[in-house]
Amino acid sequence: MSFQERFTDEEHLLLSSTPIMIGSAMAFSESSGLATVKELFASTKTYMGGLKAYPQNEIIQGILPNLDDRKEAMAQAKEFRVKAADRIKEKQIDSQEKMRQLLLSDVQEINKILEEKATPEEAAEYKEWNMLVAENVAKAAKEGGFLGFGGERISEGEKALFAELARAFNTNSTLV
Repeated sequence: MSFQERFTDEEHLLLSSTPIMIGSAMAFSESSGLATVKELFASTKTYMGGLKAYPQNEIIQGILPNLDDRKEAMAQAKEFRVKAADRIKEKQIDSQEKMRQLLLSDVQEINKILEEKATPEEAAEYKEWNMLVAENVAKAAKEGGFLGFGGERISEGEKALFAELARAFNTNSTLV
C-alpha cells in the first residue's frame, strides 16, 4: 500500500507540516534577528535531509517533494504552503503560544496516526527526524549577545520547547 493509500489528505498535511512547524516554533522561541534566519535555514536543511537520512522510510519519502522533477517539486511545495497557511488561519493561530499549543496537539494526533498506520520502525524514524529538526534549529545560532559575541548556544525557550516535544512524541531525546 502506497503512502497516498495509507494516509488521508488531512493526515498527510499533518505529517508534512509538523516538522516545519517544529522548526519555526524553535526558531521563534527566542527570536533574535540573524540567528533566526540561520535557524530557519537549519530547519529547511534538516527537513529536506530526510530524503537521504531515511531512504527506506515510506512516510518521510512520501512527505518530501520529489527533487528529480523540479517543476513537480515546486508545484507540490506551493500547494503545501497554501494548505498549511489555510490551516493556520482556520485554527486562528495568531500568537507564538497558540502555535505551540497547536503543535503539541498535532504531535498527539500524529502519535495516534503512527500507532495505527505505521510500522514501529517508520514511527521511530519519523519522530527521530522531527526531533532532529528541533535540535538542529536550537544549535544553529547563539541567542543574545552582540554581533556574534556572548550569548548562549541554546536558549531557555529552546530547551523548554525541545523538552515539551520530546515528551509529546514520547521519546528519550535530549538537548545537550
